[in-house]
Amino acid sequence: MTTQFGGLLREWRETRRLSQLDLGLSANVSARHISFLETGRARPSRAMVLNLGTVLDVPRGSRNALLHAAGFAPNYRARGLEEAEMAPVRAALDWMLERHMPYPAFALDRHWKILQANAMAQMLLAQMGLGEGASLIEALVEDPGLAAIIENWQEVAQHLAQRLSTESAHVGGDAWLDQMAAKLAAQAGRATPDLTSGSQAIVPTKYRLGETTLSLFSTMSQFSTTEDIALADWRIEHLFPADEATRQVLEGFAAGG
Repeated sequence: MTTQFGGLLREWRETRRLSQLDLGLSANVSARHISFLETGRARPSRAMVLNLGTVLDVPRGSRNALLHAAGFAPNYRARGLEEAEMAPVRAALDWMLERHMPYPAFALDRHWKILQANAMAQMLLAQMGLGEGASLIEALVEDPGLAAIIENWQEVAQHLAQRLSTESAHVGGDAWLDQMAAKLAAQAGRATPDLTSGSQAIVPTKYRLGETTLSLFSTMSQFSTTEDIALADWRIEHLFPADEATRQVLEGFAAGG
């Protein structure tokens, strides 16, 4: 009979589109042993659970669920940014955000909640009635007025729908991300996200603020080799001007002009 651990292992293996043989080769065990683990004929050691979680690139929180299902204590926890051992992370985050001035940059969690922003990002977010603690995606989806300031909203909505669907798939499914992706896809004029499109090199977002239009694209940074549940989901979005006019406006704002 399939155990709780066996069922979870199979779900993650299928999510990553691996056969039992593929997983066994990557984890340095036989395909037969993987089969036995999935059916409950064999029980994994703690080290085996962690090994399989690493090979399958299972998010830290879900690795805790695998450990619990196998009868072991959790291995990962979520730390507050104010904790002493997070001081190097705070310093790195501050450095990345501030060094990106005069362009906007902010840190987001898995559900796109704004955790921290540099001065330029705070100014732009304030123009949209947003600040730290707000979910950027939820605000765009639920507030038609906010979406209306994005001149190419349908294009951006479709791009975001694809991105959220990809992020959800990576973590093994996230109901909130899937719901937001479906709403964005509907606003873009599609019933479901189209994961096959992508003919452009970048999709800039064109914000209309008063009589000014800012055309921006973003890059993303994440903390590597992190063992913290929350930190593993964080990312830093760096926005860059997509045209010369936007660059001049942002540098003018920073100079107080």
